[in-house]
Amino acid sequence: MQGVGAAALSPASLALLVAAHPAPAERVRAIGSWAGLSGIGLAAGPLVGGILVDAFGWPAIFLVNVPIGAVLLLAGLRVLGESRNPGAPPIDVPGTVLSAAVVGAATYGLIEGGSRGWTSPVILGAFAAGLVLLTAFVVVEGRVPTPMLPLRLFRQRLFTVSKTAMVVVGFALVGSSFFFSQFFVNVQGTSVLVAGLRTLPISLAMVIVSPYAGRLAARYGFRVVVGTGLALAGLGLLALGFVHAGTGYGNVWWRLVVTGVGFALTLSPLTGAAIQAVSPQEGGLASGVSSTTRQIGAVLGVAVLGAIVHTRESGGASFESGLNSAFLTAGAVTLACALFTAARTPGSVRTERPGDRAAADGSSQPARALNRPA
Repeated sequence: MQGVGAAALSPASLALLVAAHPAPAERVRAIGSWAGLSGIGLAAGPLVGGILVDAFGWPAIFLVNVPIGAVLLLAGLRVLGESRNPGAPPIDVPGTVLSAAVVGAATYGLIEGGSRGWTSPVILGAFAAGLVLLTAFVVVEGRVPTPMLPLRLFRQRLFTVSKTAMVVVGFALVGSSFFFSQFFVNVQGTSVLVAGLRTLPISLAMVIVSPYAGRLAARYGFRVVVGTGLALAGLGLLALGFVHAGTGYGNVWWRLVVTGVGFALTLSPLTGAAIQAVSPQEGGLASGVSSTTRQIGAVLGVAVLGAIVHTRESGGASFESGLNSAFLTAGAVTLACALFTAARTPGSVRTERPGDRAAADGSSQPARALNRPA
């Protein structure tokens, strides 16, 4: 139920921001805040979770959503204006079911592969089923009149590059964050609370840098800012791959800062690029795809990096060595994505289209329609 609620909240929140801020400068700041807070939420999980578990026990990490949700529900009823698309297409049920099945089969195979064996019939069957389901998903999306994910969007290079990079960000950020506190607790022997506090540098780095990422992309271009961010995040993760039980915290915190700065530079421009690549009427679709690709990356990150750790342990290596391999893998994937982004991004793309300013002045009817409460 929490997953369904989050799936409704995340893309809808971005679509509301886009509708409420038609002026390019305002939209860049709004998307920057949205992406920054989203990243902060991901990175701050170990800190908040450590405090809650230490003070109240593990059920508190679920109960904490209740008062937050209640406050935001009351606030939303008071301040949120309505914005809808009367011509929105119906839900693509076959595409939705197939997409969930694809991710489910792949995730099951990755998570269980370490314990069951990568060549076991069950694991091979899971991967085969995922491949067949993926093929069926592509066929269905190419034929239904109102697809959940219009395949024509991937003909636009900016959209394809931004979505690929978003998957990698979810993979590396969430996958590695899952192991940060485990390193401090299980390798260096700290308490859960201390482990949460020691992950604070990555959260603070994202708090400070995220609000400026969108503006930097608007000024210097998508390729420069996102490529730099991915490179920094990759280098930070590679550096984390060389920490060990005896590494002092003074030689660990800066690695978290570099990683946090890198990811902070990517989230807002990637989200803005997705919206830029589609028409104003498809802003909600772009935000939904953006959130979904990041979540798919997150699921795969935890599954793949977890499988690496488990496989190393099964082969006789220590948990510490398994974590090092996981961080090195996340860093290598992120650096490869930085090169891919730099090579494939068309021209000097910025997160503001030339026509946006005209739309903000009222010369573009679709932009005004998006901002009009229904």
